[in-house]
Amino acid sequence: MKKTTLRQNVTNLDRKWFIVDATNKTIGELSTNIADVLRGKHRVDFTPHADNGDYVIVLNAEKVRSTGNKEEWKRYRRHSGYMGNLKSETLKEVRRKNPTRILEDAVAGMLPKNKLRKVQLRRLKLMIGSVNPHSAQQPENLPFL
Repeated sequence: MKKTTLRQNVTNLDRKWFIVDATNKTIGELSTNIADVLRGKHRVDFTPHADNGDYVIVLNAEKVRSTGNKEEWKRYRRHSGYMGNLKSETLKEVRRKNPTRILEDAVAGMLPKNKLRKVQLRRLKLMIGSVNPHSAQQPENLPFL
C-alpha cells in the first residue's frame, strides 16, 4: 500500500463553476461563502499554497443587501499616493456608480494577501441583472447558501 499524499497543483485539477443569486443576501455572508469557493476550502484536496479554487458567477450583484446604517456610514476609500488626495465615497454612492465594486472589495478582503489573490479574483464573475453569459459551463448552485 502506497502511503503518499497527492500534492495538489494546477495540472491535476478540475475546476467547477458555481452560480449564486445575490438578491437580498447580506454582503458579509455572501462574500465569505464566495471567498471559500474561490480559495478551494470547500474541496477535500485543499492546499493553502496552491490555487485550486473554482469559478463563481454572481447574478444580480447590484441587489445585495446591507444591514443597519451602512448605506450612509460605510466608507470606501482610495488614495492615489499624492499628499492630500484621499478619495472617499459612501456605500450608497458606490452602489449608484459601480454596484459590482461592493462585492468585489468584500471578497478581495477575505482572500489571502499574496500573489494568489489576483489569480483567484479573476475567477469571480459579477453580473448586473439575471442574465448568465456563462451558461455553456453548466454551473451548479453554490453549496453553502
